[in-house]
Amino acid sequence: MREIRLRPIHRLGFDFIDSAPGSSPPPFGSDESDWRGLKPNEIADLESRGNRADDWSNITVREGFAPERVENCRFFGPIRIGSLSPSYLDYHDLRLPVGLYSCTLVSCDIGDDAAMHNVRYISRTVVGARCLLFNIDEIVTTDHAKFGNGIVMDGEDEAVRIWLEIANENGGRRVLPFDGLLPADAWIWSKYRDDSPLMERFVDMTSRVRDSRRGEYGSIGEETIIKDCRILKDVLIGGHAYIKGCNKLKNLTINSDAERPTQLGEGCELVNGIIGYGCRVFYGVKAVRFVLCDHSNLKYGARLINSILGSNSTISCCEVLNSLIFGAHEQHHNSSFLCASVLKGQTNMASAATVGSNHNSRSADGEIVADRGFWPGLSVSLKHNSRFAAFTLIAKGSYPAELDIRLPFSLVSNDENAGELVLMPGYWFRYNMYALARNAAKASARDNRLEKHQFLEFDWLAPDTVDQMREARRILESWAEGVPDDSETLYVGAGYRIENSSRPVKVVHVGRAWRDYGRMIRLYVIRILIEGHEGSAETLLADIPSLRTAPDDWQNLGGQLIPESRIQSLKEQVKNGEIQDWAAMHRAYKSMGEHYDADKRTHALRILKGMREEFPEAPADARGLLAEALEVSSFVLEGIMNSRRKDYENPFRNITYDGDGERDAVIGRFEENTFIQDAREEFDVFTRKMRTILDRP
Repeated sequence: MREIRLRPIHRLGFDFIDSAPGSSPPPFGSDESDWRGLKPNEIADLESRGNRADDWSNITVREGFAPERVENCRFFGPIRIGSLSPSYLDYHDLRLPVGLYSCTLVSCDIGDDAAMHNVRYISRTVVGARCLLFNIDEIVTTDHAKFGNGIVMDGEDEAVRIWLEIANENGGRRVLPFDGLLPADAWIWSKYRDDSPLMERFVDMTSRVRDSRRGEYGSIGEETIIKDCRILKDVLIGGHAYIKGCNKLKNLTINSDAERPTQLGEGCELVNGIIGYGCRVFYGVKAVRFVLCDHSNLKYGARLINSILGSNSTISCCEVLNSLIFGAHEQHHNSSFLCASVLKGQTNMASAATVGSNHNSRSADGEIVADRGFWPGLSVSLKHNSRFAAFTLIAKGSYPAELDIRLPFSLVSNDENAGELVLMPGYWFRYNMYALARNAAKASARDNRLEKHQFLEFDWLAPDTVDQMREARRILESWAEGVPDDSETLYVGAGYRIENSSRPVKVVHVGRAWRDYGRMIRLYVIRILIEGHEGSAETLLADIPSLRTAPDDWQNLGGQLIPESRIQSLKEQVKNGEIQDWAAMHRAYKSMGEHYDADKRTHALRILKGMREEFPEAPADARGLLAEALEVSSFVLEGIMNSRRKDYENPFRNITYDGDGERDAVIGRFEENTFIQDAREEFDVFTRKMRTILDRP
């Protein structure tokens, strides 16, 4: 139990780091020549207005300071107060005069024209210009403040370091949080756990993200509003933030600026975290040991613990534990639960989906990994360990055993009556192309990042999904013992490790999926190769002889698709010291993004080079491939339109409307759907480009 110590009143506000080695970095401020001591008449004026200080000589002010705008305040330790003009601050109809009223300050810097009213206790904090602080119980900074970063201050024991136990509840994939951490950093750190030198370098890089000397003051950036809050402890708050009604904010960095203001709202309790620019956190959110990347939201009682949420994501109502989530994630329902998982972006969790709660081992050490576009449907329950290919949709049901779904764009169903697991590979292409294409467009449109450290891929047709479709064709061929028929339905035995059970796995429309995969892969190849192509159809093949590099696997590094060879090179640069800090790491991501178009072109050419062997059903020449690509592009557009048109033609979708006019007023006219209009325009541009190439001699 800690003791309450009795100390001399004249030392209040001093001896901040008397128990720690090292020296404190200077608090904040401008040139010391900008500040002066109080004049005798100013001291008298302050005292007449109910202000008290143990020693008035500890207070310095800037020219423009007005003692008549300071009332009923108590001052301890070194205090600096900026100019106080005859003005008031106005924000959302809260209008308060500039100045300090009914506050207790211990060793603080107050910027120009700040309005502080009823701040009952504020210690070791720098308040920026034109801040508005109203009705706050406590703002405190300790001498060992880390502001949410996973560092150890001078004189501290390693045991106090804060870790994020992501992707696995046993802590075996834990990473250290720091201001600016990206899901890519967390993924590469949590993935390559057997590379001890790499792990040591990451800890070292994180230990240097901030000065380890004790004594840094907390800060509140300019034009930030904080009102009706209880406890703020060890916080760095950027400018232009809006914080109201929070219960507790502790050990946090809250990034915010004029272009990307962050807002925190009523009832929130946030501890040991990093909050990115432009975030929204409000209405009873509880978050502990977390990183919230730029432009993401936590709402309506969400619980986020030991987790990292990527940019442009929203979690509301539900509970998320021990997870690493890439960007563009949506999870809105109170009954959904996510635990011990890595979700690689563009994911959507339906109501009552329970992902990762069913432990199968003797310890809570299971994991679930899902590639882009993962969509567990209503009341889905999944077990550890499971793995899912890109754009897997899981139909309602409690799945009794672990799953390894390697076929992308599949619908997975649990047929309890027949006692079967049912797979429909290529489901999205035939039944819901609108949702598939809209997912990509929506994710791209919602990417509000101003500082783009990485190029994030949102297109459903990209190197990762293409290579998964290539592998899926080989899997289907092995199941069918050759090229499957269009109507073929297969029963796959337990030896193929799709589900960890003895029940049969039924795979439907095998041949159709095999052909659809091939057609989409070839569409991808043509889409890549015609970019910037100025020659004829035949010259598309001109670069094939120059290919020298070996085939490369692709990895999803926090939403950025990168060839495996580049990631291996990146790891070596970290270990040999060429990359010395996280800023250099992020520059490396950006540099690899600049090679993305060239890497995709090499990838497409390599597929084209092996076309005859890998795709015996493909057209024999370049003109045939172009013509097929036009046909498949038309198929995609028709799929987008037809899957949306069903919402207008299905009689059950119309039973609540008295007529088409009412329906169109509620959901919009089909012809005016902006997404369909954009898809049609994209198809027209592609068609014109293809026609130009085909018409060249």
